Amino acid sequence: MLELGAGAGRNTPRYAGFEKIVVLDYSTTQLAQAQARLGKTDKYIYVAADVYRLPFLNGIFDSATMIRVLHHMADAPKALSQIKNVLQPNAIFILEFANKLNLKSILRYWLGKQNWNPFTLEPVEFVKLNFDFHPQAIRNWLSELGFSIEKMRTVSYFRLGLLKRIFPAKLLAFIDGLLQPTGAWIQLSPSVFVRAKVSSDNAKVEIPLNVIDLFKCPDCGNNKLQDKKDYLLCSACNAKWQVNDGIYDFREKIK
Repeated sequence: MLELGAGAGRNTPRYAGFEKIVVLDYSTTQLAQAQARLGKTDKYIYVAADVYRLPFLNGIFDSATMIRVLHHMADAPKALSQIKNVLQPNAIFILEFANKLNLKSILRYWLGKQNWNPFTLEPVEFVKLNFDFHPQAIRNWLSELGFSIEKMRTVSYFRLGLLKRIFPAKLLAFIDGLLQPTGAWIQLSPSVFVRAKVSSDNAKVEIPLNVIDLFKCPDCGNNKLQDKKDYLLCSACNAKWQVNDGIYDFREKIK
């Protein structure tokens, strides 16, 4: 499976049932922390990469997660397209996104305390590189890419500090859990989870046994990379991609 935006690997143990997990983040510092947490074993493959330029063969992952990441994407459809390309037919994709159409933003808009409209479909950048998305826009993008949405769950209804000071955290978590299934009909929480499935028409390839055979060059798309120990060499464009202490770094080629 592919965990996008894995950070320091705090969520990764939840996926222990998978035989191999690609732990991907843009930050090598975060990946080093994930490596220290999870260990250097064959189960985990640590990759630093840009989600807009994923360095993987098409159709190799049977599932993917992207949690607390999409809100940093200025071009969300492009990111989602990259993810779809690397998934197998019928693969499952778990996506979390920050919801533009939440109760707080609706009330602020009606009271004149917010100038952007929570009901329109375009994303809103409320601070630099922090985006909220309309649920219908997310559904549209996923559908256009060939995903079918199986479930939607709404979470984090009770983020207000005042509520947390008045009511016990366990009570708020319990009520939040009861409200999550309502996401199938209406999404008014700050955060929404989506379970989507790739269509059976997606391309599928034979899964490589060697780790480096999972990769392609993000510059030219060539899938023949040569292992030079400290870097991977693209046989087509001669780009060099650093390998440092078990972390494959595809962010920028080295000289």
